[in-house]
Amino acid sequence: MPWHLRLLEAATAYLPVLLMGALALGTWWLVNVSPSPEAERAPMPPRHEPDYTMQRFTVQRFAADGRLRVQIEGAELRHYPDTDTLEIDSPRIRAFGPDGQVTLASAIRALANGDGSEVQLFGSAQVVREAARPQDVLEFRSEFLHAFLGAERVRSHLPVWVRQGGAELRADGLEYDNLARVVELKGRQRATFVPRARGAAP
Repeated sequence: MPWHLRLLEAATAYLPVLLMGALALGTWWLVNVSPSPEAERAPMPPRHEPDYTMQRFTVQRFAADGRLRVQIEGAELRHYPDTDTLEIDSPRIRAFGPDGQVTLASAIRALANGDGSEVQLFGSAQVVREAARPQDVLEFRSEFLHAFLGAERVRSHLPVWVRQGGAELRADGLEYDNLARVVELKGRQRATFVPRARGAAP
């Protein structure tokens, strides 16, 4: 048999084997370059980015009985889903206690939890607890105030100024619990008492 016919016969006999080898090689290559299912399913770490923003907004939170619990206004609000926190520019907050007592809070910037019951105030921070009688109004001022509106507590690790009636207090820090009627002043302290005018209500 001529040599070229023998070569053609051999090639024809081995062609299926060569094709199977090429197919196996191609399959191996695809497996190695394709991403694994585990890599595709790997969760991405949460990113601290707002999922929504609001400008010149008013947000209200209500209790289960329909009573207004807290109202938050501000220039801009940013909600971060990874921590469920609200970052607020120029916040103005009104919180209403179970007895109807109103607490006001304001600052340059605020960081609040999702339901607005806990607020950190930064820059020219002010918290005012209103009262029926002017002399019972309680006011706090500092560059930082941490207000727990539901628990009616205020704290600060920075110098703070407190006023109620004719008394003014200054301290390096503060822990205030309205429900327990306890004020703990920290560090250096100074108090000033303004005499009440004659005829003023006690």
